[in-house]
Amino acid sequence: MSPWSLPCPSCEGSIGCSHPEGCPPGGSFVDSGLVEGSQPHGRTRRMNLHTQARTCPASRALLVRRVLTEHWSVQQTAVAAGVSRRTVSKWLARHRREGDPGLRDRSSRPHRSPRRLPHDWEDLVVELRRTRMTGPAIALRLKLPRSTVSRVLARRGLSRLKSLEPPVVVRRYEWARPGDMLHLDVKKLARIRGVGHRITGDVSRKARGIGWEFVHVCIDDASRVAYVEVLTDEKGVSAAAFLERALAYFRALGVRVRRVLTDNGSGYVSRAFHHACARLRLQHRRTRPYTPRTNGKAERFIQSMLRECAYRLPFTSSWQRSRALAAWVRYYNRRRPHGAIRSTPLQRLSARAGTTS
Repeated sequence: MSPWSLPCPSCEGSIGCSHPEGCPPGGSFVDSGLVEGSQPHGRTRRMNLHTQARTCPASRALLVRRVLTEHWSVQQTAVAAGVSRRTVSKWLARHRREGDPGLRDRSSRPHRSPRRLPHDWEDLVVELRRTRMTGPAIALRLKLPRSTVSRVLARRGLSRLKSLEPPVVVRRYEWARPGDMLHLDVKKLARIRGVGHRITGDVSRKARGIGWEFVHVCIDDASRVAYVEVLTDEKGVSAAAFLERALAYFRALGVRVRRVLTDNGSGYVSRAFHHACARLRLQHRRTRPYTPRTNGKAERFIQSMLRECAYRLPFTSSWQRSRALAAWVRYYNRRRPHGAIRSTPLQRLSARAGTTS
């Protein structure tokens, strides 16, 4: 049996494909590779058919089967499929030339573009772009339309100047002992007065002018154990007081803290925080400006906290959200498996208990 012998199980190809998104999985055209870009052992790219499409790869295979195998006439096949004789003849001719791959959808881009900018000029546009010239400046310099320069830069992947920067080398690290490094950060959240626009979708009913709350986060680098408080500000005095309470929390778990890592926020560069670190005999390290990935463990924890708790449920008050955050942090430390360490943070801490001193 030929690989195109079975039509789509739902539409049977009689009036083309009835599914605007393409025939459902399980049809023979998926298994036989008739979908453009299908991969037997990898991810399959979906084929997007427009809503008025009369044929799909499976129905085209049915047209070919009826004419070549079942000996239908072209006229009968066209009437049964609800298409013209010219359409049937086109797919027959393409199948004779190319076989099954000829039944796939093709790009509508023309084979020739006589008015396209020559490659030498495109290379010149790219060279000027690599000197960090803007698109309008390149257009003025070469006396070309801005739209032409914009299309060239888009084709070459240079629409944004940051595309000229070398790729950032990802340097992952993890301290061996709990307490070797604590990551500190602050996330500002708007106070809540009623269900907000994230839930209702009505941006005209925002509760404006009610202020902010500041979620102070502390996470241990080695074990990922977290300590979180919701405070009224992010000033140096509040950050220093939070640090002392965080150290007391980790001390109760048997962890002696040696270093802290923060960004360059006003609270962390304040004298109050500096004096607190000196009094507690902590080495204070700060990230490079505009490089939040250095403090990535705290940043990633905040993302999880927002996605799984703060932005997930419809809270009616800030107090309700604060209680939910406290419960989520307990769940995170005790029961939620961490993707990077393959266990809960407290289990990781217990496993490394002998290295905390």
